[in-house]
Amino acid sequence: MPRPKKCRKVCCMPVVNTFTPLTDSNNGSREIIVMTVDEYETVRLIDREGLSQSDCSKYMNVARTTVQQVYNSARKKIADALVLGLPLEINGGDYTICDKKDLPCSFCGCNSIFLNKDK
Repeated sequence: MPRPKKCRKVCCMPVVNTFTPLTDSNNGSREIIVMTVDEYETVRLIDREGLSQSDCSKYMNVARTTVQQVYNSARKKIADALVLGLPLEINGGDYTICDKKDLPCSFCGCNSIFLNKDK
C-alpha cells in the first residue's frame, strides 16, 4: 500500500490563477497546462522569495527531496507553457493554507523572522 501524500503548507492562494497567451499560437488547441498550488508555492518561495530548497521544505513541512521534485515539475510546466504558447492554470494539489501559527511566511510580513530563526 503506498504511503499517503502529505499536505504541503502554502501561504495563500495565488492572486492570479490563469495565464493565457495573447495570440493563439497553439492552433486552436484546448490544451491547458495545470500547475498545482503547491507547485506554484515552491516557485514563489524559491524563485521569488529567494529561499533555498531546504528552507522551502521546512516552511512547507515536507522533505527537501519532495520540494525538489515539486519544483522541477513546476518549472517543466512553466517552460512548456512559455515555449508552446499554451495557457497555464493554477489549481489543485495536496496543500493546506498557512494558519500563521507555525513557521512564518513572507506574505504575512514575517519572512525575516523565519530566515533569521537559526541565527
